[in-house]
Amino acid sequence: MPLPDDAPDQDRVDDRHLIESPLASEELFKGKLLHLKRDLVRLPNGAQAEREYIVHPGAVVIIAPLDNGKLLFERQYRYPLHQVFLELPAGKIEAGEPILDTARRELREETGYRAKSWRHLATMHPCIGYSTEKIEFFLARGLSYVGHERDHEEFLDVLELSLADAMLAVRDGEISDGKTIAALLWAEKLFSGAWTLPA
Repeated sequence: MPLPDDAPDQDRVDDRHLIESPLASEELFKGKLLHLKRDLVRLPNGAQAEREYIVHPGAVVIIAPLDNGKLLFERQYRYPLHQVFLELPAGKIEAGEPILDTARRELREETGYRAKSWRHLATMHPCIGYSTEKIEFFLARGLSYVGHERDHEEFLDVLELSLADAMLAVRDGEISDGKTIAALLWAEKLFSGAWTLPA
């Protein structure tokens, strides 16, 4: 990624020797959620190669502390792995939807809570070798329960866990979802004061 002309010299990084350039693209599958593509690319040394990848609309994950200090969690069956997972509230970004709107919608739909304040924390790329997916991390504070509005295909349990118990669940393998683990790292650093949010 090119840096502005006024960036300090020590911060300049020339990545041209790493960049692959697309030459052609073919859609292999287009589904309701995922698109599978195969691109022909030119490598930095001039050779050609194929790259197969999934085009994903992106998602949000929400760190939502309650007044009692505990965090909102969900237990949900995930069909690809045929297993129930313990996760933070999360959901897919709809086409053209601002990411904050997605976070607000998903928190309300899945857990029944609204938040007074929202803060975007970070962007995570969970599958960089084979997917375009980005997951946006949000912190939601000042929660109030207004009732859930789940989709007719959505079945989940909402529960509360302290951050300490959630981290133990990560350690013990009871939480293995990558986005939840990464978001809990953010929560641990923020709530301990090790990380501060920029103004």
